[in-house]
Amino acid sequence: MKTSKLVCWLVVASLGCALGVPSFADGPRARALGIPFDGAPGRFNAITDVEGVTVGYSTLIEGEGKSAVRTGVTAVMPRGESSSDKPVFAGVFSLNGNGEMTGTHWIEESGFLEGPVLITNTHSVGVVRDATIQWRIHHGAADASGYWWSLPVVAETYDGHLNDINGFHVKPEHVFAALDGAHGGAIAEGNVGGGTGMICHEFKCGTGTSSRVVKVDKTEYRLGVLVQANYGVRGELRIAGVPVGKVLQNHLLWSEPKDTGSIIIVVATDAPLLPHQLKRLARRAALGIARNGSYSGNGSGDIFIAFSTANEAANQVTVSSLTALGNEQLDALFLATARAVEESIINAMIAAEPMTGYDGNKAAAIDHKALMKLLTEHKAVLDKKPR
Repeated sequence: MKTSKLVCWLVVASLGCALGVPSFADGPRARALGIPFDGAPGRFNAITDVEGVTVGYSTLIEGEGKSAVRTGVTAVMPRGESSSDKPVFAGVFSLNGNGEMTGTHWIEESGFLEGPVLITNTHSVGVVRDATIQWRIHHGAADASGYWWSLPVVAETYDGHLNDINGFHVKPEHVFAALDGAHGGAIAEGNVGGGTGMICHEFKCGTGTSSRVVKVDKTEYRLGVLVQANYGVRGELRIAGVPVGKVLQNHLLWSEPKDTGSIIIVVATDAPLLPHQLKRLARRAALGIARNGSYSGNGSGDIFIAFSTANEAANQVTVSSLTALGNEQLDALFLATARAVEESIINAMIAAEPMTGYDGNKAAAIDHKALMKLLTEHKAVLDKKPR
């Protein structure tokens, strides 16, 4: 991979990123290889299949050796440009708390997510949080009290193996770019945004997404997931139920297996759910990473947030009439969450390209041919590859 400077973000659906960063148009996806997943995806098989949700990236790739920059910012906007003005109901869950997601105390207290969700590297949480407040001041009106008030939600995973994480390379302009460049439709995966320098199951990984169409009684809903995957040990990796990590033992990163990474998961749905139901949905993300071989090690920060774009009129100021599914109707959404998380992680791994970063450290991409050979031997390949 070339190491000249790259600071890019996706603005419209026809643009991608250079220097080997896969775009939505040409990056491989797990289903295209023939890897089977249960459940029907939406049009883009992405979190943006939930109407109104937009995603933006800033991707930073620069330098070599101890000056290698391999990092970025991901922004998820629950209601696109209206995200700061129209809160969404939300719930959060920490499977293992060796990580950070700011703003969660207020979500637990109020039940609302009031703005975007941003994801970056561990040591850039502060600048991303502060820049998000600055962005809101520039783009939105003050609240009813006359003050601009914000507790941004900013999450992180650690990219210090490939990135000069203590160089503090993420700047406010990168946050602004990710927020201003957020769009719907197909989105990039792999070495992009906050996922640029991330590794999972000792393979190059990063950002991944997937979605499901869910029918509850006679009504169809959309549920989408975006992950920033940076967790797991090789020997535990399972894909389509096959223990591929026990066989694909080349390019191991650690002399002894250790699950010291993290994963941030964002779940979006247009199903009408209340905050306590969304917290239940966020918990089910844990089942998705377990399918791929995570045991949520002591050093892992596994933090999940789920939100619903329904009940647009609900807010903290006025009396509102709300719609909500009954608890007995949630099973299909629980299952869809586990399935979409499972696929999102594998999409991130399949799309990621090999990377050399900080101090010459390397992360190999998973070998598609070797993987598909194993899956074929276990009769775990689709007979017909989907589009």
